[in-house]
Amino acid sequence: MSLLLFPINNGLASQLAIVIDDFGYRQQNEQKIISLSPNITIAVLPYSPHAKQMSTLANKQGNEVIIHLPMAPLSKQPLEKETLFPYMGEEEVNQIIANAVERVPYAIGVNNHMGSLMTSDLKGMEHVMKALSHYSFFYLDSKTIGKTQVINAAQNYNIPVLVRDVFLDDKQNENAIAYQFDIAIELARKKGQAIVIGHPYPQTVNVLTKKLSELPSDIQLVKLSQLIHPESLPEKPTLTFKDIYKIFEKIGYEIYYLSIIQQ
Repeated sequence: MSLLLFPINNGLASQLAIVIDDFGYRQQNEQKIISLSPNITIAVLPYSPHAKQMSTLANKQGNEVIIHLPMAPLSKQPLEKETLFPYMGEEEVNQIIANAVERVPYAIGVNNHMGSLMTSDLKGMEHVMKALSHYSFFYLDSKTIGKTQVINAAQNYNIPVLVRDVFLDDKQNENAIAYQFDIAIELARKKGQAIVIGHPYPQTVNVLTKKLSELPSDIQLVKLSQLIHPESLPEKPTLTFKDIYKIFEKIGYEIYYLSIIQQ
């Protein structure tokens, strides 16, 4: 398994990370995206017909690979095989994620494919995070819904969480995609970094080809893992006095019980 590296930002440029989802179906467009830059991260659908091939090619070219993990949406639409649902138990979630890891070699992280139903369910996402904790992965929240529970679910599993800032191509129109790219540039300047997600559409390939060839000097295209800093780790909730009292109360009951059964 690939090891995560965390290069230090030189502080001279704002950082832009580009993630292209839905890899594994459009080989020709996907090869063009990989050829644009080794700093573009690709997100591979585990049960797409060319998942292993594209993952292997991307890794060979120096691109980071993450698993584009299918998760249930709120709306009714065609689903990928082994889509995760909130009603699934821990064992089933573990198996689905293990299968995905096997089908997407060289993966170092995960983001959600669709998932507005799944990512808004705390218990379901806790199962996901527990399963992912066995692989030293990070998680990119595609943020397909405002009330996402990803950060809350990751709190107890020490999984770094990144969050998408801009979708490039909700509208498959080159002018609209270029406009979204410019928004991402301005956001990166304002925040110091920005994460954009796109798809291997011909229009997206065309816009990225042009925009990356004329990237402003104050913007640095980086690998997604370079945006993982200590603050990417979700903070665990602070214990209150009431929580501490309950812990000691429980310990007291256990000591009392042991003293009785030992008499």
